[in-house]
Amino acid sequence: MTLSLNEYITAFAQVKHQTSLSQFGRGIEREALRVLPEGRLSERGHSERLGSALTHPNITTDYSETLLEFITPVSYQPETVITQLEDVQKFTLSQLDGELLWPMSMPCFVDDDDKIPLAQFGKSNIGKMKTVYRQGLKNRYGSMMQVISGIHFNFSFPKSFFQSLQSIEENTDVLDDYISDKYFALLRNYKRFCWLIPYLYGSSPAICRSFLKNKTTDLPFKKTEKGYMYLEYATSLRMSDLGYTNSEQSTLQICYNNLSDYLDGVKNAINLPSQKFKKIGIKVDGKYQQLNSNVLQIENELYAPVRPKCVAKAGEKPSEALSNRGVEYIEVRALDVNPFSATGITVEQVRFLDIFLTFCMLENSPTLNYSAQATSEENMDAVVVRGRDPTLLLQDIAAEKTEGKSVQQWGGEIFAKMADIATLLDQANDTKLYSQVLAAEAAKINDASLTPSAQILAAVVDENQSLTKMALSKAVDYRQQLLANDYQEFSEEYFTETVTDSLRKNAAIEASDTMDFDTFLQDYFS
Repeated sequence: MTLSLNEYITAFAQVKHQTSLSQFGRGIEREALRVLPEGRLSERGHSERLGSALTHPNITTDYSETLLEFITPVSYQPETVITQLEDVQKFTLSQLDGELLWPMSMPCFVDDDDKIPLAQFGKSNIGKMKTVYRQGLKNRYGSMMQVISGIHFNFSFPKSFFQSLQSIEENTDVLDDYISDKYFALLRNYKRFCWLIPYLYGSSPAICRSFLKNKTTDLPFKKTEKGYMYLEYATSLRMSDLGYTNSEQSTLQICYNNLSDYLDGVKNAINLPSQKFKKIGIKVDGKYQQLNSNVLQIENELYAPVRPKCVAKAGEKPSEALSNRGVEYIEVRALDVNPFSATGITVEQVRFLDIFLTFCMLENSPTLNYSAQATSEENMDAVVVRGRDPTLLLQDIAAEKTEGKSVQQWGGEIFAKMADIATLLDQANDTKLYSQVLAAEAAKINDASLTPSAQILAAVVDENQSLTKMALSKAVDYRQQLLANDYQEFSEEYFTETVTDSLRKNAAIEASDTMDFDTFLQDYFS
């Protein structure tokens, strides 16, 4: 039995169901480039003082040795996940000998792609595989795209939420299957409405001109007096064709209507040969250039603004985990690094995402055919390059008749529905903060100048500021601020012990390898 949004809200307003709205699970993965005080990319390797990038639970690297990734454990209060991130960054900065964390999504000045070093994960087979995967990314898309930074927000509802929802719907399905189905309903609505994320939080409307070197684009860039490239109405160039998109994947048809079809789509993509990537070769002159020549080397290469996830066990691929245990949480991947926050994301953003994702879960979510999915992707593409353009019209596929809607019209409709969700979360958490956050974000819908992308362009275009100096000034301030903080959720002893433990675990993995790398890869992909 499917109910209306208002009926779900009325049901969850009952005291017996409210507690299930107060234990959302949240985790953050924040990427940040290590840069020198003058704004250039650091050329130092990942410091052993930060532990093993392969086995440290909180500090690792992404594509490059210089692209750090900070990971928080699951927490159940919005403030906690932010303070955890502050602690992780405080310890990291204390070990970096004056290096800074670049506070923006698009990279600093990089004069040569080949100077961007691939992340190294040790001598173990799994460590080598991670580096070869990155070599493949370099050969396929270039290094510059791979040092773009973002925020990944991991979110889950407690099991009690689904038990309440199942009771409200009078549903008798096996609970694990029901949970997966509900998460896919959320994913479909997320795809319909996720254009809101870059509009509200996109912070990359301008880039250093070194990013465009040897790159062709049809985007109508303008140049500031200081030489920075920008699009007048852009919100998130990180999410545009310049950034985390992949034309080779554009023909993939990944279905979000249920777990089984989604897994079939991912499996097909992993096994789909690419003539373009075949030309690179796999092992050339005795050195691996990529893991394979398929459209996706591994599942992680699937670029998507959201993913269904399940915690994988040792030796288990992500799709195997999903197949074995269903969806446990979702990973929101459309967030730029917030340059106005020391942690790259604020507690207010976390609360808004609580509201938005709960809305996506409870709003009616019809299945998506590939045409409707393509329309949703076109909306997203339009918003990242011209989301603040007052003439922009988006296509609402859920309307009775597909029609063009402005950001203000459609955004206003969505926010009107989310207002009741915010009230519900306020009641469940004994606060007024959710409604306050929603009101602040609604103001951006009505006034595009309040968005972070507009604020950045006002500084670098209207005020002729240097984007690099602005970023470096913030990086210095954030370094001083974080180092001056006391540890809140962790302790210095925790980090010291975790570094030692991670190095010990890495050594044990390396010592336990019993097969050569070629055989290891054959076994992995068999």
